Amino acid sequence: MRNLELRVTSRDWLSILLIGILFSTFLSILEYHLLELSLIEGGIFGIVLGFCITFFSLFFITTMNRYLLPNISQSLWNTSAALFSFLSGFLGTLFTYGILHFTAITFIEHFDTHPYQTSSIIGSLTYLIGLLVYRFVKIRNEKDQSHRLFIKSRLSSLETQLNPHFLFNALNSLTELIHQDPHKAEETIVKISTFLRNTMGEKSLIPLRAELKKVRDYIDLENIRFNGAIALSVEVESSALVLMVPKFSIQLLAENGIKHGLQSPSTDFTISIHIVHIHNSLHIRVSNNGKPITKPSFGIGLSNLQERLSHLCEGKLTIERTDIPTYLIELKDCNAHFDR
Repeated sequence: MRNLELRVTSRDWLSILLIGILFSTFLSILEYHLLELSLIEGGIFGIVLGFCITFFSLFFITTMNRYLLPNISQSLWNTSAALFSFLSGFLGTLFTYGILHFTAITFIEHFDTHPYQTSSIIGSLTYLIGLLVYRFVKIRNEKDQSHRLFIKSRLSSLETQLNPHFLFNALNSLTELIHQDPHKAEETIVKISTFLRNTMGEKSLIPLRAELKKVRDYIDLENIRFNGAIALSVEVESSALVLMVPKFSIQLLAENGIKHGLQSPSTDFTISIHIVHIHNSLHIRVSNNGKPITKPSFGIGLSNLQERLSHLCEGKLTIERTDIPTYLIELKDCNAHFDR
């Protein structure tokens, strides 16, 4: 990971540009006013000055962050940053002078007669402003990083609650099979082992194709217990199969449907999954033909899923119908950086 001090976002640069233009424009208008010169010319000079200084700042800071600072001792960072901040103001001021020198704008006498001295003074002010901006960006980045680490830790905690939840159910099924059908019990052990091996060590976000495979594997496991009573129907656009979804998201809804909707092993039970991609939003509907939902509230498993959807994909989980149990997952922007 790159150092927090070196991460400057596009929004940061927009803020720096606006601050630079407003600050230089205000000072220029004030100085032109005190010298009884045209305030319009002072405003034009300030706007051009702020833009030029920001341009050189962008060039120097980008170059410094990419090529210089990562390759030198951190003890030299402050000296290098001070030098480049000064150069941004110094060269930006001279560039402004060069641009406006051929226009009709009236320059302040001292600036017109001593451009290098004036540029040095403005370069020193730029260094001070740059120091404040640096502190602001660093504090903001540290706060963002702390938040990301908290979310990543929270997601890991939620996922460790999901794995045992599935494992306990699978072991309960296995317990019943040991005395009833030893051959099926042995087959179940192999399937459980394969299923867990395929899920351990994965990232929080996986392709939709992989998540649907987990659902099919899970249904296969449960059908060993329920003698093939569970059918699975999946409708999905092929283009959506490569999209990222939270691990165990659909599988957990299938598991929840079997737990609360299946009336008896002798009753045919169908889980239907319908997935569409609409306007950069992925809609996943999971329904079944089992018992209606009598308590439209989330238990531990679905509450965990709701929280993971929110953190990872700005998503949400809702109960769309209670008479025909139907859950809707809506996913927006899935943030793969939580897995880094």
